Amino acid sequence: MRYVKLGRTGLEISPLVLGCMTYGVADRGAHAWTLDEEQSRPFIRKALDLGVNVFDTANMYSDGTSEEILGRALRDFARRDEVVIATKTFMRWGKGPNMGGLSRKAIFQSVDDSLRRLGTDYVDLLQIHRHDGDVPVEETLEALHDVVKAGKARYLGASSMYAWQFAQMIYTSRLHGWTEFVSMQNHYNLIQREDEREMIPFCRDQGIALLPWSPLARGRLTRDWDDESERQKTDVFGGTLYTRTEDADRRIVAAVKQIAAARGIPRAQVALAWVARRPGVTAPIVGASKPHHLNDAVAAIDLALTDDEMAVLEEAYTPRPLAGFD
Repeated sequence: MRYVKLGRTGLEISPLVLGCMTYGVADRGAHAWTLDEEQSRPFIRKALDLGVNVFDTANMYSDGTSEEILGRALRDFARRDEVVIATKTFMRWGKGPNMGGLSRKAIFQSVDDSLRRLGTDYVDLLQIHRHDGDVPVEETLEALHDVVKAGKARYLGASSMYAWQFAQMIYTSRLHGWTEFVSMQNHYNLIQREDEREMIPFCRDQGIALLPWSPLARGRLTRDWDDESERQKTDVFGGTLYTRTEDADRRIVAAVKQIAAARGIPRAQVALAWVARRPGVTAPIVGASKPHHLNDAVAAIDLALTDDEMAVLEEAYTPRPLAGFD
């Protein structure tokens, strides 16, 4: 496994991130397809064996049990100083007031709860899961800065939002001398490329790492368009992401199938290799629930698609609304 820098930082990370939303206690979250702890641990161990050193979770994945499972597995399988733990805050984790969002109180409570569940004194990358329009950006950014200065997080990242919102936060941090974001976890794949208009160029200009989520479009790029997985049947959020441009998406999925067949490799490798090769992308985030998922992901990192193949994959794309956060 080769390693790359996280944006402008000195942090070395694998060019692939294991997303841990799949791991947790099923009846403690919204995902019926979640794997329990016994099922999850082999995937975390295999990722480590393959050289993956970045593990991404969130405070609200399966009611926090994703963090618990990840924390226990990393304590058993790895040295803390050799792994990069990333978690997120913003989404509601309880029913009462201040149990979500990016207020100072919510951030401090969420971080302390995450550290307890993960069983660690710090996270390497603390990310805001979304933009919070109900809290002044100054309050959020100063609180995040204080978390870093308290030693509870090494770096700050963000996830999907409008580019103007991210730019506002970056420059507000800079104006006050507060810790700046070093990464953006954006929704990016062959059938959702709208971030190429503003977010990706902004991040490239500012040296901010891109860690795309859903690089396989929740599996839709790995099978025929009309085929439906068991996860897709119960994935309420996923059902809101890829429904508005069906004809174009069918052609994109067919192009992935064509190139994969010509090369004699799984479609997942083709779709992920496209994302990994795109300008500005540092490390796509992949989930793994079957043994071959991690093998395909690692193989895709070194798969060199030709310019002609890239053109075939991109030809059918049509403009569409941003999806995943608004």
